[in-house]
Amino acid sequence: MKKILIALASIIVLVIIVLYFTTRPKLESDGSYSPSKLALALATVDISDFENVTYQKYQGSKKKILVIFTEQKNMTMLNGKMFSTGNHPIESLVPMLHLKNAGFEFEIATQTGKPVIFEMWAFPNKDENVKAIYNEYKSNFENPMKLLDFIDTSFHKIDSYAAVFVPGGHGAMLGIPEDKNVGKILNWAHQNDLFTISLCHGPGAFLSTTLNNQKFIYEGYNMAVFPDSVDKQTPMIGYLPGNMPTTLSEKLKGLGVTIMNTESDKTVCLDRKLITGASPLASNELGKLAANTLLKEFK
Repeated sequence: MKKILIALASIIVLVIIVLYFTTRPKLESDGSYSPSKLALALATVDISDFENVTYQKYQGSKKKILVIFTEQKNMTMLNGKMFSTGNHPIESLVPMLHLKNAGFEFEIATQTGKPVIFEMWAFPNKDENVKAIYNEYKSNFENPMKLLDFIDTSFHKIDSYAAVFVPGGHGAMLGIPEDKNVGKILNWAHQNDLFTISLCHGPGAFLSTTLNNQKFIYEGYNMAVFPDSVDKQTPMIGYLPGNMPTTLSEKLKGLGVTIMNTESDKTVCLDRKLITGASPLASNELGKLAANTLLKEFK
């Protein structure tokens, strides 16, 4: 019995040691933290679930989709540690693949024209489709348009645009919800009957429509959004290096939104001209829904 207890104790100690080292976020050279080995194993993939659907391509004039990316990398958590973030590559590129295959084109923009930041630790390196569209737009990601320049040069070209897309990733909550130009663009899309597409943490951009005491333009809408409850759990496996500095789904609920999902799953939602998805797992479904919806609308 003593030998058995000693053996069990040794196993427990070994498990604790393994968990300690596999759940520790990785320290990056700039002092930020990327997800732990365990978190990467559980939450990232080498190949996405992208379905290479054949669409009857759109042939009209409203071909353009403005994609608003983050240019910021580090999110400071409540404990002061920085999370190495940006836009999630699958959440960005898989919907773009579907929309491209449906005949639409993209204008890439960031707040001030700095390069797009991706969570490259989440890049599906064995996914040839995702790599192809990333390389196709690489120069645009490195030299995006400024939001203010888009407002100055494109607001009057409404007949050329079908939608505005805000990809997810925790980085979508850095600066974008507080940017008045984002609010102007979302209001422009809303008032001109364009579609707005987003997923995961991307709907944080919608908060920008409340700046300067404006009425929230999506009050009463149904949305799929990444749950705050999941963000609260992820520090336990070292995905985040601490608790989030702010909530998202609760803020949207407080503004009159009905959240359609409770998990970080494949839920997607179409409400009027708003198309949303719950998480990275919803990227493929969001892309299909967006492509089919736009094709139906602009046939």
